[in-house]
Amino acid sequence: MDLSIYILIIIVTAIFFTVKWHVRSGKVPVSVNYHFSRKCNKECLFCFHTAITSHIEKPENAKRGLTLLKQAGMKKINFAGGEPFLYPKFLGEMIDFCKDALQLESVSIVTNGSLVKEAFLEKYGRNIDILAVSCDSFDEATNIKIGRGSGDNVRKLYEIASWCQKYNIKFKLNTVVNRFNHLEDMNEHLSVLQPFRWKCFQVLIVAGENDSDKTLRNAHNLTISDDEFDRFCERHASQASLVPEPNRLMAKSYLILDEYMRFLDRNGQQPSKSILEVGVQRALQAVFWDEEAFVERGGVYDWNKSSCSSDNKELEW
Repeated sequence: MDLSIYILIIIVTAIFFTVKWHVRSGKVPVSVNYHFSRKCNKECLFCFHTAITSHIEKPENAKRGLTLLKQAGMKKINFAGGEPFLYPKFLGEMIDFCKDALQLESVSIVTNGSLVKEAFLEKYGRNIDILAVSCDSFDEATNIKIGRGSGDNVRKLYEIASWCQKYNIKFKLNTVVNRFNHLEDMNEHLSVLQPFRWKCFQVLIVAGENDSDKTLRNAHNLTISDDEFDRFCERHASQASLVPEPNRLMAKSYLILDEYMRFLDRNGQQPSKSILEVGVQRALQAVFWDEEAFVERGGVYDWNKSSCSSDNKELEW
């Protein structure tokens, strides 16, 4: 065989396997949680994303990063914090950009609810698919003990639920099951509120965030056993909206983008470089994302508002 042909075969083979490896190793960030600020107006004892910086990207930088994520395959964006409603102008601008310019399938927000105003939902509700409100207890004394309470959490929760129905936004609840609330029976309130999805998280210890007296929070005193978490979920098994997330599913199944637009690694490693500097794929390669756990916990679901309204109000959400 001519030497030049032999060399060509080697080169082509090398290129083939290189391309094949990149295709197989490439990750598609279908659903991304953008924690654009760490600042919060509450002091939840178990918080796993604490206010260690006050940084927030300029709107033009955030839009560039979101565009890169869309180009990489993102279909759903979840705005979180901190408390995103501390920055209503920035949040509203990002919501409209993600729907009107990027045309994402789903835009959602996670909030403690205290700063949500009807005027905001009236203005931006057309582009909000899901509003998830944190609710760890329907007992105000328990909420205060956890660090989330102000005495009117439950009243505010019902108010937000009514606004979501009014502005055609899917209403979701997030509950962190912990030492203070794991014996509570929430069925009565849930049957009235009827969230389309109720996420129940087992309180999670995250290195560098809530794992010691050297971090802003230390959640070790709030942890519960797997059996205690399972019993809480069994107590509420009649709730069709229940989505349990034990530690084994939660820890590494979320793609979390921080305030610098870096992916966080829940393996305890350093965050990636910013996607604004190195792009999405290079940033993703620097962290561990458990795609199998993402699928197992139901990470892809009916996440846009097209199904949250019907002629029969009893069937909504």
